[in-house]
Amino acid sequence: MRVIRGLHNLAAAQRGCVATIGNFDGVHRGHQAILQQCREHAARLNVPLTVVVFEPQPREYFAGDQAPPRLTRLREKVRLLGQYGAEQVLCLPFNNALRSLTGREFIDQVLIKGLNVKHLVVGDDFRFGCDRQGDFALLAAVGEERGFGVEHTRTFTVENERVSSSRVRTLLASGNFAVAASLLGRAYSLEGRVVRDQQLGRTIGVPTANLPLLPQPLTLRGVYAVGVTLENGQRHYGVANVGFRPTVGSKRPTLEVHLFDFDGDLYDKRMTVFPCARLRGEVKFDNFDALKAQIERDQGQAHRYFATAVTDRTTALPLASAPLGREAMISNTVVSNTTVSKTTASKTNSSDPSSADDAADTNNG
Repeated sequence: MRVIRGLHNLAAAQRGCVATIGNFDGVHRGHQAILQQCREHAARLNVPLTVVVFEPQPREYFAGDQAPPRLTRLREKVRLLGQYGAEQVLCLPFNNALRSLTGREFIDQVLIKGLNVKHLVVGDDFRFGCDRQGDFALLAAVGEERGFGVEHTRTFTVENERVSSSRVRTLLASGNFAVAASLLGRAYSLEGRVVRDQQLGRTIGVPTANLPLLPQPLTLRGVYAVGVTLENGQRHYGVANVGFRPTVGSKRPTLEVHLFDFDGDLYDKRMTVFPCARLRGEVKFDNFDALKAQIERDQGQAHRYFATAVTDRTTALPLASAPLGREAMISNTVVSNTTVSKTTASKTNSSDPSSADDAADTNNG
């Protein structure tokens, strides 16, 4: 699997291919179906399959912090694309120069002169070029003129609903990890390398492994019961906080994981974290005693969940289809000498990502 950053890095041997273009955020089952469709043509023509992606993603370029949160970092996206058949990933910088190209210029510079494409697979609603002037009809017309095939993607549905990245985001935000896994074809996960942080968890008897997150909108935010796979393949359960740790006052997002029944050094080790059930939103406590008390409640709730939850045979994880019960919330409990009602906790203290809109995203999201 080759990753090519920019058209200028394309070698002669990497040209002449079957190509598809899109964000491929999450590399869900709809994306996997597109890659299978492309593999069939690549085998027929005996050429490589190239996936064209953009960094940043176009909606991130235009909307900034208002863009939908990513399901996958570029590193994970590339790995998954290779897993499902891509032989090359061409990563184009989405900048003013690229966005200023007309539809015809994009075809000429990227598809013909750059990739020397032999067959192209895109959504029939694919728009490109300055002011989104380019469309499927233009691609088909130029393809007929220049001798390359153009076809639209096959719609992929689960239970009669189209699979899309925005639908997966909505399911994750609502705590429905079971159905999200059925759309992704795998359990949703976050991964990274453990770094040294303030080590405040140790001071209250709850050591944590901290994985920094990119300064982008978060797909998840709150406290979760999680399954964890360590670099050496060991599996553990635990509790994780995803977000800004408001009691500590962190300015950058962090994935903070406490493993049950584990004693060892995880610094500089990679780990993969699988959220299994949502416990609650992030809450700012006035002191560490109140935080510690709530962490103990979170741990108890997670232990009870893992003791009774049914493990999914496909993912080998006990994935919840909804947030856990009200006992997991900070409600009717004393938080630093202040009684927080259920209504107040849910409206003011709990931080939840807003669900992404279902705006069309190239190639099924």
